[in-house]
Amino acid sequence: MDGNILLWIQDHFRWEGMNWFWKGITSLGNGGWFWIVLCVLLICFGKTRKTGVTAALSLLSGFLITNLLIKNAVARPRPFDTYTQIIPLIIRPKDYSFPSGHTCASFAVALVCLRMLPGKWGILPVVLAGMIAFSRLYLGVHYPGDVLAGFLVALLTSTVACRLMRRTFSPQKS
Repeated sequence: MDGNILLWIQDHFRWEGMNWFWKGITSLGNGGWFWIVLCVLLICFGKTRKTGVTAALSLLSGFLITNLLIKNAVARPRPFDTYTQIIPLIIRPKDYSFPSGHTCASFAVALVCLRMLPGKWGILPVVLAGMIAFSRLYLGVHYPGDVLAGFLVALLTSTVACRLMRRTFSPQKS
C-alpha cells in the first residue's frame, strides 16, 4: 500500500513547476540544520531559552532513536530501490528509509514550539514540519509509513522533553 500511495502522489501531485519548491523545503531538513539553528536562536534569548533547550533535547533524542537505532535495526530499503516506477527527484539518500529522519527532526522541534510558544510562533514550525514531511513523499525518497513513524518518534521525544523540562523547572512546594 505504501508504494501505491507514492505512485499516486507521483502521478497526481508532481508538477514540474513545483519541483524546485519541494526540493527547497526538503533541504531545510537536511542534517536537521534548520531545526538546530532554530534551537540555538531560541536558546540565545531569555524568554525562549527553556523552549530552545527543550527542543534541542527532543531533537537529539529523536536523532538517536531514529537514525542510530531504528533505521539500522529495521533496514528498510528506499522506495526507489524497491519500486522502479518511483523516480526520486533528489540525489538518492544512501541510508535506510524507515523512519524518516527529516520528519522526526522537524516535528521533534516543531511540537515543542507548539506546546511552549505563544500563538502563531508555535503553529508556524508545525506547518513547516508538515511541509518537510510531505516533501519526502513528493520527492519519492520515503514511504508514508516512514513519515508516520518519524512523526510518532517526534511526538514521543517532544512529549518526554516537555514533561522533563516542566518537572525539572517547576516551582517546588514546601
